[in-house]
Parts: sequence; C-alpha cells; structure tokens
Amino acid sequence: MAFLWSTMLETGHPAIDAQHKELVNAVNQLLDACQQGKGAATVGTTLDFLVSYTKKHFHDEEALQIQSQFPDYLDHCRLHRDFVQAMGNLSAELKQTGPTPALVNRIVHEVGDWLIHHIQQQDVRIAAHLKKSGAGVSG
Repeated sequence: MAFLWSTMLETGHPAIDAQHKELVNAVNQLLDACQQGKGAATVGTTLDFLVSYTKKHFHDEEALQIQSQFPDYLDHCRLHRDFVQAMGNLSAELKQTGPTPALVNRIVHEVGDWLIHHIQQQDVRIAAHLKKSGAGVSG
C-alpha cells in the first residue's frame, strides 16, 4: 500500500513540501519494486538515497528553524538524529543480511510510517511557526 501525498502532509513551505514529496516518492518506489518482485535489487540504492536525502532535508529544515528561532529546535533536532541513526542501523543490517523480505518490509514501514507521522505531528508545528514569523511560508 503506497503512502499517498495529501494536503494533510503540506506544511505550506514550498521547499520543505517538495522535499517531503521526494522522500515519500522514494519510499513508494521501493514499495512498487517490492510488489513487482524487484525489491531486493533496488532496496540498497533506495535506502542509500533515503539516508542521503533525509540528511539534506533535515539540514535545510533545521536551518529554517534556526533562522526563525523555532522554540523546539533542540527537541526537533533530536528526533532527526534518532531517525538518521535508525536508518543507519537499517542500512547496516541490509549490508549484513542482504535484502530479506522481512528487512525490506521493515525499511518500507519504519521509514514511511515515521516520515508520515513526523510530518503530520512535528513539521506542521514548524510550518505554523514559520508562517507566524513570516519566514517564507505561503498561504
């Protein structure tokens, strides 16, 4: 089951929303590959992309938080660090065990579920703060 982009995931900040869409699309590409029996062939590449792009996205998002003096910056950064660590653990497990069906399933769901939850529960708070502070949020 693919992760669907909806207005419920929009923060109102064009750059952040575009990056979120890119991350959701990468998880969905992995899901599609798994459903077509190609997950083992693409999981490593997709996970590497997710690790790299997530770090870029978190860097950009945290820069906006610093610029706008987001009051929960340190807590939000901790969530980001924890996720990067979890993705690193999944990547290490992938290198050790190979793309077992159970691991591919965990990657898709742990990464996808975390991402959707994080956007809906945490990033909307940043977006509201950015809008209030006038830091480039539309709407």
